[in-house]
Amino acid sequence: MKKSYIYILCILFGTIAMGWKTIDYKSTENKEDDIIERKIDSLLALMTVEEKIGQTVLYTSIEDITGPTLDTNYTTYLKNGQIGAIFNATGSAFTRKLQKIAVEETRLGIPLIFGYDVIHGYKTIFPIPMGEASSWDLDLMEKSAQIAAKEAAAEGLHWTFAPMVDIARDPRWGRIAEGAGEDTYLGSLIAKARINGFQGKSLADKSTVLACAKHYAAYGAAQAGRDYHTVDMSINTLREVYLPPFKAAIEADVATFMTSFNELNGVPATGNSFLLKDILRDEWKFNGFVVTDYTSINEMVPHGFAENLQHAGELAMNAGVDMDMQGGVYKNHMKTSIDQKKIKMTRLDKAVRDILRLKFKLGLFDNPYKYCNEADEAKIILHKDHLELARDAARKSMVLLKNENYILPLNNSKKVALIGPLADDQFHIIGNWAAKGDRDGIAVSVKEGFEAQNKTFTYTKGCDIESDNRSDFENAIAIAKASDVVVMVMGESERMSGEAASRTHLKLPGIQQQLISEIKKTGTPIVLVLYNGRPLNLTYENETVDAIVEAWFPGTSGGHAVTDVLYGRYNPAGKLTVTFPRNVGQVPIFYNMKNTGRPEDAVGAHSRYVSKYIDVANSPLFPFGYGLSYTTFKYDKPVLSSTNLTKNSSISVNVKVTNTGQFEGEEVVQLYIRDRFGSVTRPVKELKGFQKIKLKKGESKQVEFKITAETLKFYNQSLLFTNEAGDYDLFVAGSSGSDFTNSFTFKN
Repeated sequence: MKKSYIYILCILFGTIAMGWKTIDYKSTENKEDDIIERKIDSLLALMTVEEKIGQTVLYTSIEDITGPTLDTNYTTYLKNGQIGAIFNATGSAFTRKLQKIAVEETRLGIPLIFGYDVIHGYKTIFPIPMGEASSWDLDLMEKSAQIAAKEAAAEGLHWTFAPMVDIARDPRWGRIAEGAGEDTYLGSLIAKARINGFQGKSLADKSTVLACAKHYAAYGAAQAGRDYHTVDMSINTLREVYLPPFKAAIEADVATFMTSFNELNGVPATGNSFLLKDILRDEWKFNGFVVTDYTSINEMVPHGFAENLQHAGELAMNAGVDMDMQGGVYKNHMKTSIDQKKIKMTRLDKAVRDILRLKFKLGLFDNPYKYCNEADEAKIILHKDHLELARDAARKSMVLLKNENYILPLNNSKKVALIGPLADDQFHIIGNWAAKGDRDGIAVSVKEGFEAQNKTFTYTKGCDIESDNRSDFENAIAIAKASDVVVMVMGESERMSGEAASRTHLKLPGIQQQLISEIKKTGTPIVLVLYNGRPLNLTYENETVDAIVEAWFPGTSGGHAVTDVLYGRYNPAGKLTVTFPRNVGQVPIFYNMKNTGRPEDAVGAHSRYVSKYIDVANSPLFPFGYGLSYTTFKYDKPVLSSTNLTKNSSISVNVKVTNTGQFEGEEVVQLYIRDRFGSVTRPVKELKGFQKIKLKKGESKQVEFKITAETLKFYNQSLLFTNEAGDYDLFVAGSSGSDFTNSFTFKN
């Protein structure tokens, strides 16, 4: 360690020690936090303007490319003290090398934060987030995030750009794969679970990482489902649908926020003081730091919101953006803006303070290399326990969409034809944004899963994902004819979902439907297993095949998990967190829509002059909350403890659920409520509670939900979050596609 660094540390901690002599610790809420703030004060006093600006700069290494531009001079900037954080640098050895430059070759030796897109696993890859959300298992999602953090931290990382908490209602948008689906209530709970998994109980624990709530805000509502596109919505919808998961992230003490690429009501999110200052800082009291998405400060120029890059930087910093990802705007222009008094030093100091605070909380000033341990890396990465949890997560994420004549689970004695472009696939199975997941050798294909469990089968590919090559059709038809059942593994390629992967065509790509049609002609029953990162138009498949298993992109252990489900080692219990349309013309479609003045079921209305399509039903192919099991469940009518609710009382809703089938199984019991009348119109139904239960064959359980005045709150015309007196309906069922059974009255 160079002498100047030791000298600066002596000055820093000597100054701190002198400043603390008169502190009355009993008057502070948290001694440790108070100490950190004093340390920051002392460090800020030593920093030049240029060094402060450097802390607000985030650049990518050349190890990985996750955006459209790349500045390869990051090591030069680092040596000059012009970078406070680096992303896309992974591995203990590499991060140690870069950290050593920051700590030993810059004047103040301030350590770096290393970030990476650890979206659904690091080396052990779990199902894509939308798939994992389909488990409705909050404990599972917290554990998978915990393992992702543990593996990432073992390779020198301190920060993940996750979870994505955007509500998404449009399957054309590729990034729907990265979130929890279309429901605000469920999405908020999942946001908390994932943040708790990433950050643990203490950021000082070297097996945890900083989480980042993204993309703030309303990115999932991009017009036409086109990535990076415009968002324009009412403040009520913003407040009620899109912001709550971000507020939930703060309640989970999330360390950082990331701004979104989109504009919101005419103002790009990265320069939006209403979002970043009024709501995030002033209303919600967020005290972490805000980072942009990749070059989104620069992009305010083509948005037509900023005159030039310097102006864009001023808009971003003054709105509340603390760190510039990859754009170089703060590095290149902020000093000029400060000299011209267009950015106040107090604003820069606030940004630097928020960044340094997290570096202290991570323990990087005490030991900059605490995350750079190659011995830990070797022991932790792809641990057998991690792979087993990934297998369990994949099973629990799968949704049984159809099971005609109980063709599933498969009988071991039957001859199986395994066909499809993804049946022997290791590359696509881990999906998009798969971090450091191994696409060649570690991931387990369905074919390998069959082999590992000694299943009797014959395999052929049949066709590609996207090409029109029919050369293997005849072979596929032949083995289908010679088999008792056909398992077809089909879907999208991994690049067809995720960022910059919007689609207007939601059917299976290529000639996959044609292959299904030819196999159907053989008369052999067909089980379709799907890999995809969005809801697809499965109208044809639903009419044609005998069973459909929605496996999403199931991750590293996906092949084992699919085999477990197909052969009944695990009874599928997943439920959709997004609506599946009948065709793309219904999009956007979601369960908690609002009614019109002429709803389709309007009493006395002429059948033509109501809100409907003339060529397809309004209803979806598969609704939110839907998912079958190998067993069946019977719901009794809910029993309410009272039909009257007040501010100071509650209503207990009890329902008996019975397993009436032949297998032990899990069921996600869901509570939905409708406000019949409001000062602003209300959704036709809203999820207000759920419980996942396990029942043996013939077993019954009482499931209880509690309704309070808080349950009924919404934003009224005056944008007050309140509740209103009136009549409410409810039902408890296994999906959103059920009828109301009970009513109660709320008296305010």
